Amino acid sequence: MNRLSAWRRWVGLFEDADDPRTPHFDPVHLAVVLVASQVVIGALYWLLWTLFVYEGGLPAKIGPFLSVAVGARSLRDYGWLGTPDHQGLFEGWLANLVACLLSGLLVALLFKADRRIVRLWPHGR
Repeated sequence: MNRLSAWRRWVGLFEDADDPRTPHFDPVHLAVVLVASQVVIGALYWLLWTLFVYEGGLPAKIGPFLSVAVGARSLRDYGWLGTPDHQGLFEGWLANLVACLLSGLLVALLFKADRRIVRLWPHGR
């Protein structure tokens, strides 16, 4: 095998006609899927981190909020000084609450989409 035939075989790997029975994969579609997957994973990470970790997370604030709501303790007992920059234990509650609402909305939309698929194809495909 000489250089010219080796070169033609190498180029032939990329110029070969595709079998019409095989699926066609577009590199742009693959790139879009990879980027979109990373965006979705990043958004999910941000949402869950804000809900459970940011400034102590929402679960750590539920008990103290309920004790203030029923009047067992006051906001001052949890470090609230009455100003927006000194909220004590309740620092970051707004971001935690927004993340909780967005999580609920996301779950509701996914549930609705799932129900729509079940209605369209009740016995699968």
